[in-house]
Amino acid sequence: MNPGLTDVPETMLWTLHNRASEAARSDGVLRDPEALRIYQAIDYDYELRFGPADPSHAIRSAMFDHAIRGFLAEHPSAVVVNLGEGLETQRYRVTEPDTLWISVDLPEAIAARERFIPADDQHHHVGLSFLDRAWFDEVPRDRPTFLTAQGLFMYFDEADIRSLMVDMAARFPGGELMFDPLPRWLSRKTTSPKGWQKTPHYTTPPMPWGINRNEIEPTLRSWVPTLREVEVLSWWRFPRGFANRWVLPLMEKVPIINRHAPCVVRLSFS
Repeated sequence: MNPGLTDVPETMLWTLHNRASEAARSDGVLRDPEALRIYQAIDYDYELRFGPADPSHAIRSAMFDHAIRGFLAEHPSAVVVNLGEGLETQRYRVTEPDTLWISVDLPEAIAARERFIPADDQHHHVGLSFLDRAWFDEVPRDRPTFLTAQGLFMYFDEADIRSLMVDMAARFPGGELMFDPLPRWLSRKTTSPKGWQKTPHYTTPPMPWGINRNEIEPTLRSWVPTLREVEVLSWWRFPRGFANRWVLPLMEKVPIINRHAPCVVRLSFS
């Protein structure tokens, strides 16, 4: 099966490449047999396009899994809304019989997802842009809500994300949102004339929204002054790979560099 994906939807294959390759390792950070199944079923030259796999996206998924497990331990009948989920297989790694999962993605991404991951009574698929507020109507109003956006917000303009966050704060009071921002230096690289060329055969789509770590909390609170909590989480360290073993620990230790380090944000709406 060839997915025929381009532009931002094609990035779901990039993240799948890294997650599945990590899951195949005995020392991997993620156990994910479903990702491996999908990875092997798709006729696609992952290494030609994206280069050798690295653990980055698996670490990110593990961080999101950890947060959602904690939320569901307190709210087992909650709703988990995954925006721009692509071929993420989190629903198989995090299980709770009373939780409702809603995946919101572009119609072509949902079509690719449903070739491998079926919707059912507990797992709903909504074929809409996450910027189309119509998906709000698919979320029950009487249940706690945890929203995620893995590798998504950076592909859009800051004004769009700000507007969405204001609307989500009004629609999901008491809910939580988790996302991974992109530092400004990397955003600038993707929007430069040459772009971010991962390999000679693949240049990432532009990622116009970048924000440095030290700017995150004041910026989000200026957008939504009623936020209950803003938590900026350091990327989990993993003792394999040059970046995870040496670069990230160095960035964490040096204050002037720390602001440019990758991170994950978890916030609570009041």
